[in-house]
Amino acid sequence: MLLTPLRFCAVCCVGAISALMWNAASAALAVDQQPNVILFLVDDMGPMDTSVPFMTDDDGKPKRYPLNDYYRTPAMERLASRGIRFSTFYAMSVCSPTRTSILTGQNAARHRVTQWIRSEENNRGEYGPPEWRWVGFQNARATLPGVLQASGYRTIFVGKAHFGPLGEPSEWPTNLGFDVNVAGCSWGQPGSYYGEDGYGNLKGNKRRAVPHLEKYYGSDTFLSEALTLEAKKQITRAVQDKKPFFLDFAHYAVHSPFQSDPRFASHYEDSGKPKNAQAYATLIEGMDKSLGDILDHLESIGIAEDTLVLFVGDNGSDAPLGPVHDHASSFPLRAKKGTHYEGGMRVPFIASWAKPSAQNKIQKRLPIPAGAIQRQFGTVMDIYPTVLSVTGVQPPSGHTLDGTDLKTQIEGKQDSGREEQFLMHFPHKHRSSYFTSYRDGDWKIIYHYRPNDNPAKTRYELFNLVTDPYENENVAQSKPKVLKRMMASLTASLQAESALYPVDANGSEMHPEVP
Repeated sequence: MLLTPLRFCAVCCVGAISALMWNAASAALAVDQQPNVILFLVDDMGPMDTSVPFMTDDDGKPKRYPLNDYYRTPAMERLASRGIRFSTFYAMSVCSPTRTSILTGQNAARHRVTQWIRSEENNRGEYGPPEWRWVGFQNARATLPGVLQASGYRTIFVGKAHFGPLGEPSEWPTNLGFDVNVAGCSWGQPGSYYGEDGYGNLKGNKRRAVPHLEKYYGSDTFLSEALTLEAKKQITRAVQDKKPFFLDFAHYAVHSPFQSDPRFASHYEDSGKPKNAQAYATLIEGMDKSLGDILDHLESIGIAEDTLVLFVGDNGSDAPLGPVHDHASSFPLRAKKGTHYEGGMRVPFIASWAKPSAQNKIQKRLPIPAGAIQRQFGTVMDIYPTVLSVTGVQPPSGHTLDGTDLKTQIEGKQDSGREEQFLMHFPHKHRSSYFTSYRDGDWKIIYHYRPNDNPAKTRYELFNLVTDPYENENVAQSKPKVLKRMMASLTASLQAESALYPVDANGSEMHPEVP
């Protein structure tokens, strides 16, 4: 099934959702079994880091590119064949902002975790906003797991957290609404992927040693495999306790260090790619094996039909292929993780029941077409309201959501009430520095607060993503009316979300300049 794009609204306030509708849904789900939900989150994985083609041609048919033939992800192919994948799905350009957006259903401009969080010290940068939320989001009652936990779900976290710095409550997932935490802490990367190294506890980068996996120290168990074994145990335990569960399975892969997974190294030896790119591909394949193992486990214990799987990346690809801002690591998309181009913020997204069944009562509430491609885009902020909708759990009062329920789109239909708007605000220094990007329909504007800190050396970059989907031609000078309109919308969106801005050398806020 192939769908055509429509506009959608990326901003939705909980107050606009009828409490009566939510209560009715909760009552209905109380009669039947509630679904289990697995959020399978992959670090630094872009939409081209897979054998599943997410890109489409002009007719909406899947289109393969060379990178699709380089990577091997049969479990992703299996999941995509059973459900629906989005050809365009947006995240923030680095990890902590995205992970907080999933926790809160809010845009980074609103929740103010606008930079990846350095564990030991505030990394706002020389001109970053002094009040950005380096300590992380800490209201457990408003987080997705916290809300599910209060409604009777077993909430499980396995893998990379990176929600907050050392010494803050947000350092540990159990302070954010999770009942169980395995391997999650302040770190954004593992000290080592190797069991022989104790995942950094015995050898490697001990300042980033992965916790809680002592039983695998000294073994040849790769980190992705150890996490999978632990996730399977937690799933089984929840089923034995007759508890519906929400599992946030957040792999450390495929973040650096790019250490080769020996189980798959031979698959890439003759690829002609650099050694670090080969190692990256083994991390992708190891992650994919994990997905397959989880799907197999759900079937073996008889809960696959009752379990919804949402597969997503946390920012654009970090594949070590070519220059950062070129069409290389994410080809045909431009650039990679940490940048303002599409390759920096586009991620894979698949929604599927682990085992589709037209007769299953739970699945009848969310029928997902097999092998479908949804061309109307979504964002990571949408995961929060979508999970609450599927589980029939009421959102917390007074908590604003920027995301929208994806139910209609996941069912293979177009949501006529949505508009194509996506705000990505990054007031810090990174590969792309001190910028705000904003998409509205066909157009995308990038505003540079400090033009000389970016490769383009210009304040405005304007692209038509329909005629120029790979951002080759900046038309800011030739389309002054569009530029002015887009900048006015960008500024209004930042104001609506009470965004924080970069500061100048005197500490004064630098607001966008509308031409």
